[in-house]
Amino acid sequence: MRGMWSHTMTVQDYQDLIDRGWRRSGKYVYKPTMNKTCCPQYTIRCHALNFHPSKTHKKTLKKVNRFLSRGEMPVERHDEGHEDSLGEIMDSAHEEGVQPPRQDPLKIDRSEVQDISTSPDTDTTNSAAPAMPREDAAPAPEEKTPNVTPKPGKGADPSRPLGRKAKDIRKERRLQKEQQKQQEAESSSVNPVPSKSSSNQPKSLEEFITESLPNDPLHRLEVRLVRSKPPSPQFKASFDASYQVYKLYQMAIHKDPPDKPTESQFKRFLCDSPLEAEMAPDGPEVGYGSFHQQYWLDGRIVAVGVLDILPSCVSSVYLYYHPDFSSLSLGTYSALREIAFTRQLQQQSPKLAYYYLGFYVHSCPKMRYKGQYQPSDLLCPETYTWVSIERCIPRLEISAYSRLSENAHEGDACVLKELGRVLVLHRRTVMPYAAYARKRKGSNDEKEVEQYASLLGQTCAERILLYRA
Repeated sequence: MRGMWSHTMTVQDYQDLIDRGWRRSGKYVYKPTMNKTCCPQYTIRCHALNFHPSKTHKKTLKKVNRFLSRGEMPVERHDEGHEDSLGEIMDSAHEEGVQPPRQDPLKIDRSEVQDISTSPDTDTTNSAAPAMPREDAAPAPEEKTPNVTPKPGKGADPSRPLGRKAKDIRKERRLQKEQQKQQEAESSSVNPVPSKSSSNQPKSLEEFITESLPNDPLHRLEVRLVRSKPPSPQFKASFDASYQVYKLYQMAIHKDPPDKPTESQFKRFLCDSPLEAEMAPDGPEVGYGSFHQQYWLDGRIVAVGVLDILPSCVSSVYLYYHPDFSSLSLGTYSALREIAFTRQLQQQSPKLAYYYLGFYVHSCPKMRYKGQYQPSDLLCPETYTWVSIERCIPRLEISAYSRLSENAHEGDACVLKELGRVLVLHRRTVMPYAAYARKRKGSNDEKEVEQYASLLGQTCAERILLYRA
């Protein structure tokens, strides 16, 4: 893995870096060595405008909405996150199961709390209680029944149809539905009805997010976006509450000891950012830079998504949530909300059309869930071009590391061509590397600078300043 500390960076520079496989953790910017690691990490992006939630995504949205509407809390399960941290890829489980609801942690149902000695439906006397066999008790002797010859039956009722297998019934119903759809399609082509065609359109992500929510739900969820760098007044006011959720998350989900998730570590990891805040005439109203998207449930923070808003995308950095709500699949839910947020920003800034989920690790089955946010692309580690994930999977099944681009003649469009044009900062003076090398006769850092510039590409190397002592 290659990395560097970034003191300050424009959002366009970082956009160009993540499009070459870089990511940030706080102010540390790093790039995995793809062809040397056991688990190559491919940058993945989702086409937010064309995204349609899968069956699993819809289940998650309905589950959260049932909790908000009626307080139904599913049995606890481990949820996948959509966060990436330096040196650690978060593990995840994506299996969805139908589970009986458990009690809402925000509400105590007094009707279910009964004293067994006073409950009218409970009789504590020995005579009324059924005898329960102990596991270590000897089995009861079997009762002997006389041999009785069964009477011959009357056989099948000739007035009723013969029984059929369930799979045959399902097959027949499926064929009937297909025939009905075909007839409706033929009818609509002859007599088109505009109102019906519009109603047959699939629901949008936004409709699923708000579906089934009454006007007066039991719980109220509010999503707030606060700028983290520089910290806004709203970020400062909610800092301690947000940190406490992070601390609980790290201890419960990642088993950190209580002294590890300190406030200073939280600031370095998730609050510090090299990105400069920027407002642009053709950009989103909130501007570009680093933000925290806070999920407030009934007036308290239950989850926080750390985001970077860049010229072409919303980039997900990390997610943490209160462990009491882990059964709500908040990793999946927040990713869906962030895709919807990206679509909202795209209406204000047309080129902001992608949602970056961090790294996709095909060689780790638990990290493949990011590929379920489709349509999506993976970044080729050699050409730095985007390739549809459907075309990448067959190659990754053969080899964990693969050149994803199918064009054998395609190369890196930003390959380093002129080392002398790389910008360096030396003694508070900006100069090209050629001028710096002339001043520092006998300097032996040429290979180091060349490696740095090759990883950044010619374009970024001519804009970003490399500090030289």
